[in-house]
Amino acid sequence: MPAAIPHSSFLIPHSFYPRFGKRLFDVMLAGPLLLLALPLLAGAAALAASQNYGRWLFRQRRPGWRGRLFTLYKLQTMTDARDAQGQLLPDAQRLPAVGRWLRATSLDELPQLWNVLRGDLSLVGPRPLLPEYLSLYSPAQARRHAVRPGLTGWAQVNGRNALAWEEKFAHDVWYVENVSWALDLTILWRTAGQVLRGRGVTAPGQATTTPFRGSPPPPVSS
Repeated sequence: MPAAIPHSSFLIPHSFYPRFGKRLFDVMLAGPLLLLALPLLAGAAALAASQNYGRWLFRQRRPGWRGRLFTLYKLQTMTDARDAQGQLLPDAQRLPAVGRWLRATSLDELPQLWNVLRGDLSLVGPRPLLPEYLSLYSPAQARRHAVRPGLTGWAQVNGRNALAWEEKFAHDVWYVENVSWALDLTILWRTAGQVLRGRGVTAPGQATTTPFRGSPPPPVSS
């Protein structure tokens, strides 16, 4: 458990659904979805491999429930193009048309159904971010780790990457404090519409989204 996050941030509601029913719901839905999506996943993986010299699977360590690290799986959407000094080029230059399309349709997220079956992710929850952000969260923002991260979440259906970081975290914490089966169904339904419209995939003026550098301190009242 990261020392930067107090244990009190991990307290979750005591109702049945967040403690037991949510995991059961994930397994019952993610298993059939993965089987149904296998042909689509195979086609999307072939497209990803075509732009990355055969590489199609992206792996990255992300913090999950209580900040514990796990390996997240996605389709490879960005190339490894580098400059003359061997440094990776900016995101916008490493995201070809195929990669942009995979992200816009969220097909790059399909391998994460395996993460759901493994118990790393839930179908619904705050999106897993980068480990280096753990020490930057305020105690309130760290509450997002009181539940398993999700394939989609309340922030994703309320703006996704078009939101400012503080707005995303406020949505994440609201979800943690209001998690229910009805809310999860609502988010999944709205996610389907969001994916079809391809909204909020990138931050304004960015190829993906801007890194989180920490929230500014609250103003001091005089």
